[in-house]
Amino acid sequence: MKKLLVAMTVTLLGTTASAGTIEMKVYGLVCAFCAQGIEKTLRKYPATDDVVVSLEDKLVAIGTKSGADIPDAELRKALTDAGYDVKTITRTERSLSQIRADLKGAHK
Repeated sequence: MKKLLVAMTVTLLGTTASAGTIEMKVYGLVCAFCAQGIEKTLRKYPATDDVVVSLEDKLVAIGTKSGADIPDAELRKALTDAGYDVKTITRTERSLSQIRADLKGAHK
């Protein structure tokens, strides 16, 4: 029983300590200025490590720092207040480098 508890604790700590990615479908992105504004807004959060914005895919992805997160309500409010329509917010294990590669491949 003790070994199981230790194993579960290690697993949970490993899960919460890893940096995550927040992917959002955002409508209303029409130009590079929009993308730049969103990046600037999201980089203000201490939990933000990096940001990817794809106008063509209506995708905004945030890489968070290890062990950090940004609540959905805060993200939705920040983008809605800036004039955008947030359709979905999901947390994934895809890295931002994977997302960039997928986007690059999709637009060849």
